[in-house]
Amino acid sequence: MSVSFAASAALQLLSFRNAVISTLRTAGCVFAEDEAELILSAAGSPDELHAMVDRRAAGQPLEHVVGWAEFRGLRIAVDPGVFVPRRRTEFLVQQAVSHALGRGPDVVAVDLCCGSGALGAALVAGVGEAGGGTGVELYAADIDPAAVRCARRNVAASGGRVLEGDLYAPLPAALRGRVDVLLANAPYVPTDAIGLLPAEARVHEARVALDGGPDGLDVQRRVAAGAARWLAPGGHLLMETSERQASRTVEVFAGGGLEAAVVHCEDLGATVAIGTLPQR
Repeated sequence: MSVSFAASAALQLLSFRNAVISTLRTAGCVFAEDEAELILSAAGSPDELHAMVDRRAAGQPLEHVVGWAEFRGLRIAVDPGVFVPRRRTEFLVQQAVSHALGRGPDVVAVDLCCGSGALGAALVAGVGEAGGGTGVELYAADIDPAAVRCARRNVAASGGRVLEGDLYAPLPAALRGRVDVLLANAPYVPTDAIGLLPAEARVHEARVALDGGPDGLDVQRRVAAGAARWLAPGGHLLMETSERQASRTVEVFAGGGLEAAVVHCEDLGATVAIGTLPQR
C-alpha cells in the first residue's frame, strides 16, 4: 500500500515537472529544466506552482518569480520590480573585497545605488571569509523605496544600515572623509539603448536602476563628483562600467579628483573602474 502510494506520488511529481518544463520551453526559456527545478522547490502548493509558472512564462525574471537570486554564494532576496544582481557584478565585489582587506582592521564601506543590497552583503561576507579579523561597517542607500525594503532584509545579517535617498544625501554627515570602500553599481545604459535591453530588464526592473542618461554616464558623474568628500585618504571608489565606456569613466573619475584605473574579467565579461583618493 505504502509502496503504491509512494510510486503514485513520484509519478505525480514527474508529471508536474514535465508539464512545467514543457510550458517554460514553449515560452522560450533556454534553461527550462533548471528553472523548473527552482520553481518546483520554491512553490508551496499546486496553486502557487501554477501561478509561478504562469508568471515566468509571461516573461517575469526567474529571480522575481522564486523570490531570490544567487550572488557570490549568497541567497539574495529579490522582490518584483527590484534590479536583479548580475553574475558579472561579482567581479566588482571581488575587487572591493581585495581593496577592503588592504585598509586595516576596521573598514567603512558604502554601497550606493544598492538595489537589493547584494553588493554590500557580499562584500561583508567576502571580507569575513578572508579572515584576518577585518570588520566592515556597512551603509547602503538607494532612491527606490522597493529596493530599500528589499535591501534591508539582505543586509540585516551583516549589521549594516540601509538608507533611502538620492546617492549621498541620506548618508550620515559623520561618514565624510571616512569611507574606505565606496561601491556604486550605478546605471550606465544610455537612455536610447534601454529599448534594446531584454524584456526581463526593460519591463520588469525599475527604470531608475537601468537608465544612465543620454550617454550612460549621468549617474557616474554625480557619484564621482561627490566621492572625494566622502572617501578617506587612499580610499577607493569602485564602479561597474562597460568596456566601451571605460575610458570615459576614467575621465569622469579624474574630473572628481581621483586617480583611476580599469580592470577587466574576461570570464564574466565584466569591466570595473577603480578610483583612488590621493593621500594628503
